[in-house]
Amino acid sequence: MPGIHVLVEHDRGAISQSTFEALTAARTLAENIREPLVALFVGSFGSDFEAICAEYGVSQGIIVTSPLITDYGPELWGQAVADLTNSHNPSVVMSAGTDKANEVLAQASARTNQPFVANCIQVSRENNWEITRMQWGGSLLEDVVVRSEQLYLTYALHSTEPAPQPLQSEVTTETIEVDLDPSLVRTVVKERTSQAEGATLSTASVVVSGGRGVGSADAFAPLEELAELLAGKVGCSRAVTNNGWRSHSDQVGQTGTRIAPEIYIACGISGAIQHWVGAMASKNILAINIDPEANMVTKAGYAVLGDLHEVIPAVIDEIKQRRGQN
Repeated sequence: MPGIHVLVEHDRGAISQSTFEALTAARTLAENIREPLVALFVGSFGSDFEAICAEYGVSQGIIVTSPLITDYGPELWGQAVADLTNSHNPSVVMSAGTDKANEVLAQASARTNQPFVANCIQVSRENNWEITRMQWGGSLLEDVVVRSEQLYLTYALHSTEPAPQPLQSEVTTETIEVDLDPSLVRTVVKERTSQAEGATLSTASVVVSGGRGVGSADAFAPLEELAELLAGKVGCSRAVTNNGWRSHSDQVGQTGTRIAPEIYIACGISGAIQHWVGAMASKNILAINIDPEANMVTKAGYAVLGDLHEVIPAVIDEIKQRRGQN
């Protein structure tokens, strides 16, 4: 039957925050084209799947299982989604545009010979699918017309604000076991390296970033102190990683981490388009820079024109004074 199927992204049952964006966007799309909304969960992992469905207004859920799905594998997940697409014939299969979701839906699209459109920010349907999507790292918006009865798509990450809409009824779930080819196990997660617990760069509510203007690796110490005071994380620009001052894992940008904090404090960052792509979803941006024409300054909601080596210590002192820490 027609409908909007939303791929629920998860890590061994732990549902990703990006799923909440996808469910919100999908709910709006389902209302606009008047088709039912279905959440799709791959694997037999324990999770709060039904609770999430109920919280975001999804009355129907499908759990696709196979003895081969013991962890994440793009081919396994892609074929599982493709098999369900073939049997249930949804109008749309979608998710938020994370690396994992794009990988899975690209696999499913190729296996069902149906079109896939990534990084969408607006989707509607009259006679055909009419889509606006981000290109060139967000510097270009492209209007696309797709002539197809069926479509795979991902919404640009952080382009939709999660908005719960609790159900007034119970969620109905169905478990379907699919028969997958054992050869698909050739690409599957076998082991993981544990990271420190707590907020990450992509989930932190406060991010303090430094660019070339910081000057050296040692000069990041005040930024680290400010981030710690604000319970945030430290990021950087590509120029910083190129100079070897910080790890690539700290890089904010198109080829780094895309962030969406409550406030992004950009220190000594010019704001090249690749960096802006990673930071533009921030709720508020404060730029600290000596150049009033810097791209980050002109695009920021707030700016301090001054030497970051003077401004950051002054901000730290003020915070400590107000907290009685001096």
